[in-house]
Amino acid sequence: MHIDLPEKRYYSIGEIAKAFNVNTSLIRFWEKEFDIIKPKKNAKGTRKFTPEDITNLKFIYHLVKERGFTLEGAKTHLKDEKKQTLSSFEIITKLENIKTQLIKIKEHL
Repeated sequence: MHIDLPEKRYYSIGEIAKAFNVNTSLIRFWEKEFDIIKPKKNAKGTRKFTPEDITNLKFIYHLVKERGFTLEGAKTHLKDEKKQTLSSFEIITKLENIKTQLIKIKEHL
């Protein structure tokens, strides 16, 4: 899945939900369920997600929505094989981004 978000230091929950094409309630639910998502909150309680949080959300989305893991299965998978799986996921994500860019270049020719 390719997420189009501008490069920023912090993202709002609305921006993330729109990019992932999910409800904000799902993002809040995943925040409660998965320890690796830790957005910063201001005094009003507004969540601000970092690029690292976005990477973790992409990985959770990949496990739950694309590979069909249950939440418990995704949690176990994250704990057991986090380093190995995250590095392969990052490689796949980079390759997908390159593919998208190459397709855009091909369309312009």
